Amino acid sequence: MTNDKSDSTFIFFELANTTYGIPSEVVQQMEMIDRITPVPKAQPFVEGVVFSRGQVIPVLNLRVKFGLEKIPYDLRTRLIVIQINQRTVGLVVDTAREFISVPIDAMQPPPEGMPGLSSRYLSGIATLGDRVVLLLNVEELLNDSGPIERLSVT
Repeated sequence: MTNDKSDSTFIFFELANTTYGIPSEVVQQMEMIDRITPVPKAQPFVEGVVFSRGQVIPVLNLRVKFGLEKIPYDLRTRLIVIQINQRTVGLVVDTAREFISVPIDAMQPPPEGMPGLSSRYLSGIATLGDRVVLLLNVEELLNDSGPIERLSVT
């Protein structure tokens, strides 16, 4: 398959055995978790801040943000640093290692009737073979100040 203008590139990551995608153009870097400095009285999903490449970056735990159980970090845990609308934020995910070009015909809007507001945080759903990937609307995700209900398609 050729990569043409109808393809979009995403970074795929996993949380609780569900694959999510974020547009690659908002990703600045991916790295292993080093030291996160806690911030007093922050929301439960805010892990704290890290100092990376000369800047202090707030860190959000997407497991907690999505209403999933918080788990200890391991060697697969990654920090995905994104920048959108002049905001730089680190996202803690279970694992991230794929840079994928997704054909436009493999993407569709989120299904109607998803519970709660979860469809607001999805820009679409991609199907690649038998694999289903939830494509996140990162801007909406960062604009929301509280935890959100679990994002999954089951």
